[in-house]
Amino acid sequence: MGWWQVDADTLAGSRFVVSPLTEAVASLRALEEGRAAHPGERAWLDAHLPAYRARQADDPVTAQLVRAAFGRTWNADFITPTPTGLPLTGQTFEAELTRIRDTPPATVRADLLVSLNGPLPALLAGRDDLPERAAAVVEWVWARTVLPYWPRRRRLIEADIVARTAQLSRGGWASALGDMRPGMRWLGGSRLQINTRGGPSQVIPGVRLMFVPVTPHTGWVSWDADRYAVVYPCAGALAHEGGRPPVPEPLRNLLGPGRATVLTLLGAPKSTTQLVALTGQGLGSVGRHLRVLHDAGLIARRRAGRSVLYFRTEAGEALMGAAEAGGRG
Repeated sequence: MGWWQVDADTLAGSRFVVSPLTEAVASLRALEEGRAAHPGERAWLDAHLPAYRARQADDPVTAQLVRAAFGRTWNADFITPTPTGLPLTGQTFEAELTRIRDTPPATVRADLLVSLNGPLPALLAGRDDLPERAAAVVEWVWARTVLPYWPRRRRLIEADIVARTAQLSRGGWASALGDMRPGMRWLGGSRLQINTRGGPSQVIPGVRLMFVPVTPHTGWVSWDADRYAVVYPCAGALAHEGGRPPVPEPLRNLLGPGRATVLTLLGAPKSTTQLVALTGQGLGSVGRHLRVLHDAGLIARRRAGRSVLYFRTEAGEALMGAAEAGGRG
């Protein structure tokens, strides 16, 4: 079991971070593995996997490099640089990518020895162009498979952060971290379990601890001298289009499609930001739907930290139940 011992100052200064580069690397890993965790990811893979595999087939050195970088139990450090923790406006993809491109070739080869837990394949041994090749394939994945969806993906990531922050305010770190990624949980005694494999156990006082959500169903941990990061997949319905519950047709006819969708999504408390991300509707439209539903007594709201969460009232639940029963009838 791997764990980090986190002192009070580290925990107090921890933060959630949005990282375009981490999203691109997570997408590269998803393409490399070719496995989908949900219908939304399956649709994305179906759209982009053929082109990715064709690219890798035309460039066997890069194909071998990517396979080696995503080892069986550990990623090569150079491919998953720890985010800087800067605000989103100061963390462009291009600026982050230079951290891969500027990695010394000897460091890349050393990292690959660790991820492979053995010698380098002949195709990679002695090459000094590995950092540039790694940066080029990550840049390709970003431009071709992530950037077209980035506005929506960013909204989903930000919605996950809102949900985690609300969970933190209600149940503390033990609650917020408990379902973040498989094997991760708060052990007590200032210890954060990061996996169950017996990986690195470290005392990390006075570092910057970051939690970095991504939309592909993957994750890892990384660190450098003074920054530690936990990369984790966005939770549940926030991760993909297919996570939205179906809207009963009678409810759609009664309230209209937009308002009915919002009420359907409020089976669990959600913020305006989350609803915008999940519905694809504009902030103004979601705000109007919430106001009408609240005035009708179908939803209520409560503050959680800096966010306001909306949820269905008993009247809203009764209406949902009647609409679902009517739809089945």
